[in-house]
Amino acid sequence: MQHLYSIIQKKRFIYFLFFGLSLFVVVKGVATHQTFNNFTIFRYNFIHTIHQQNLYNYYPEVYNDLNHYGPAFSIIIAPFAVLPPSIGVIMWVLFNVAVLFTAIRLLPIRDGGKTIILLICAHELMTTSTNVQSNGMMAGLIILSFNFINRKKDFWAALFIVLGTFIKLYGVVGLAFFFFSDNKLKLITGLIFWSIVMFLLPMAISSPSFIIQTYRDWYHDLVAKNNENQGSFLQEISVSGFIRKVLRYESLKNIQVIAPALLLFGLSYLRIKSYKILSYQLLILSSVLIFAVIFSSSAESSTYIIAFAGVAIWFMNLNRPVTKFEIFLLVFAIILTSFSPSDLFPRSVRMDYVVPYKLKSLPCFLIWLRIIYESLTRNFTVEEQDLLNDKIGADTALVSL
Repeated sequence: MQHLYSIIQKKRFIYFLFFGLSLFVVVKGVATHQTFNNFTIFRYNFIHTIHQQNLYNYYPEVYNDLNHYGPAFSIIIAPFAVLPPSIGVIMWVLFNVAVLFTAIRLLPIRDGGKTIILLICAHELMTTSTNVQSNGMMAGLIILSFNFINRKKDFWAALFIVLGTFIKLYGVVGLAFFFFSDNKLKLITGLIFWSIVMFLLPMAISSPSFIIQTYRDWYHDLVAKNNENQGSFLQEISVSGFIRKVLRYESLKNIQVIAPALLLFGLSYLRIKSYKILSYQLLILSSVLIFAVIFSSSAESSTYIIAFAGVAIWFMNLNRPVTKFEIFLLVFAIILTSFSPSDLFPRSVRMDYVVPYKLKSLPCFLIWLRIIYESLTRNFTVEEQDLLNDKIGADTALVSL
């Protein structure tokens, strides 16, 4: 009983840490009158939609930088935009944390594994919360799409895929779980239905003509942003950015990196007989979460909560006992990817090497390559049988008691 109480206490502490670190940084920002530029941009996505003003123009009198979110985001941010900014920004951060927390808690793995995933992600989530970004929510939506397909609730899985896509495009990677669906027709129907809903929904607070034009504007904005990201100091923290800087190959085209990456990713799907095996599915989930970030020209430091969730799920999905090399990869990712933007890391090293050379992407890239290797070589059938034998053994023991 004492051991059980200890486990519960540790779980509560990790839950507190997961929410508490993010809450601390945003409350500290509010208390010190920090200007939350990103949250201001988010609020004005809603305000500009209502007043039918171009969402992608520059409004220097209100905020720096540009909005790059779709018009459907105006509906998501609305409850937070109407609150006083100091309250709205806190609730927005907590909402993002809650979405990711819920998604991880719904993963089809053992309870202790979920708790460790939360612990591994807590610091990286704090980084995105410092910038009051939406990436915690985006990671959560991708994982939720996986969870609901796994639970055979394909229609609702489609909602999370479409919602993530209409907000920030990242959600489209949820389509990678299509082959795990037992009712592909229902999933396709859901994708069509929710796409129509998300396309029309912003019209409820604006006008059809404005929203249709806004989708056209959004396309042109994303194309322009992709071109601007190449060679950016704080953006393009990706494999392309890493190669471009380390090898001084400034003429490198993103397609030269993405094309072979897609080929490698596609090889994972050759294991057709493993599609129904949970450990294989979780490996693909990890791969998708990391892939979405490390091969994106828009990747910045706060985007890496998406990739880091993939790292954590990968580690908890490994065969036990884990190898020293696998432990090294996790520790390397925690130090270089998660800790490097914080005060836990020497500032001179961060500014002279990590940031300019896009080194934050390196550990996640190495882990992604490891995942590809595992997806091609692991004997998932044997693993599944071992898990089944463990379950039968546990059930037999309970009956005997």
